[in-house]
Amino acid sequence: KVTEMLDLDPHQSNRTEKHNGETEIQENGIKRHRTSLPAPMFSRSDFSVWSILKKCIGLELSKITMPIVFNEPLSFLQRITEYMEHIYLINKACSHADPLERMQAVAAFAVSAVASQWERTGKPFNPLLGETYELTREDLGFRFISEQVSHHPPISAFYSEGLNKDFIFHGSIYPKLKFWGKSIEAEPRGTITLELLKHNEAYTWTNPTCCVHNVIIGKLWLEQYGTVEIVNHSTGDKCVLNFKPCGLFGKELHRVEGYIQDKNKKKLCVIYGKWTECLWCTDPTTYETYKKNEKRGGDINRNLADPDVIKSENDEADDMPEVQDTVQFVPGSKLLWRINCRPPNSSQMYNFTSFAVSLNELEKGMEAILAPTDCRLRPDIRNMENGNMDVASKEKERLEEKQRAARKERAKDEVEWQTRWFHQGTNPYTGTSDWLYSGGYFDRNFSDCPDIY
Repeated sequence: KVTEMLDLDPHQSNRTEKHNGETEIQENGIKRHRTSLPAPMFSRSDFSVWSILKKCIGLELSKITMPIVFNEPLSFLQRITEYMEHIYLINKACSHADPLERMQAVAAFAVSAVASQWERTGKPFNPLLGETYELTREDLGFRFISEQVSHHPPISAFYSEGLNKDFIFHGSIYPKLKFWGKSIEAEPRGTITLELLKHNEAYTWTNPTCCVHNVIIGKLWLEQYGTVEIVNHSTGDKCVLNFKPCGLFGKELHRVEGYIQDKNKKKLCVIYGKWTECLWCTDPTTYETYKKNEKRGGDINRNLADPDVIKSENDEADDMPEVQDTVQFVPGSKLLWRINCRPPNSSQMYNFTSFAVSLNELEKGMEAILAPTDCRLRPDIRNMENGNMDVASKEKERLEEKQRAARKERAKDEVEWQTRWFHQGTNPYTGTSDWLYSGGYFDRNFSDCPDIY
């Protein structure tokens, strides 16, 4: 635990102390995480993306070595950890006695899990086989562990639990990336499962498809689209969320619309909003009445959901549909979730959220308790974060070559790769193939961990 690793002087408890740069310890002993990266983001303006991607049209990008200029200084395992940024929604679901309110909170959590990708056009580093990432946040009440369990195809497995033993959140993700000439599409295959232990409930879903546009010329912009179905396997309730594609004139950009139905397919409520802003819910009758009046051109309350929201800065983007308005508020709606404000210098930090900024932080004394396979110890990501781009590029090439050599050696000796913390099995709720947590990571016996760095 980080608070145990740091040397807290009891005589200094009445003031805030700084440890290791920007990290602070507050008077209550809770660690204050860093608020900026060590070096600002580098410029991509002088790099020819087309010189690399013209050979990749229609191919799966996970099998292609990409230059570091495409990356952001996080591993994909750390990007997965960003699902936990809005963990208060899981806590809210746990606290509700009404199953409908629990589903509403879970639906908001599922949408919030992709919200951190807004304007994040950098590609996270592909995890090396056997790479891991752990995060314990006592202030937020959870701990998290993930492992890269397969390289071809690339599969990342994760497991998180509440420190109060109130929930378990786990899954495995196989992000299939394809380049289509002007855009890169990421299809996130794999099942996500949330178990609310107090209520003996399990929810499963898959994430929407993510697409980055204008990768050749113009300003990069990102959209999510596809249908997400969240199933409560205990009650039979289902939430269907439609992440709408941008459309010809950008009218549907970032919009999410859906409903919750019971096991008899009766609609219980309507959910609407934008995954980049907020999510609301209301009863189906109110929503349908509002929509009918809107189509007739009646006197519609067109007030924004938040009067302080300003038009998106993307309005001036090249080749990007203009965002005409934000979420229209349907009178009587209940707010389910609102996106966190980003740091004022976020644009100079790969558009990271405050939560993302803290993920690769390496505290003094942390190396002594981390697994040697943890992402924080990857030299290419660490050097990129510190602004040493040439060193980072060379380290990335060295690590990839080391991984290839290890794979050849295993093939020569006819030895199969053995995962450490997860095993392949069957999801107990969907019956589909999944990677399940084997346990034991937090016992911290790392003697048999591979040397991957």
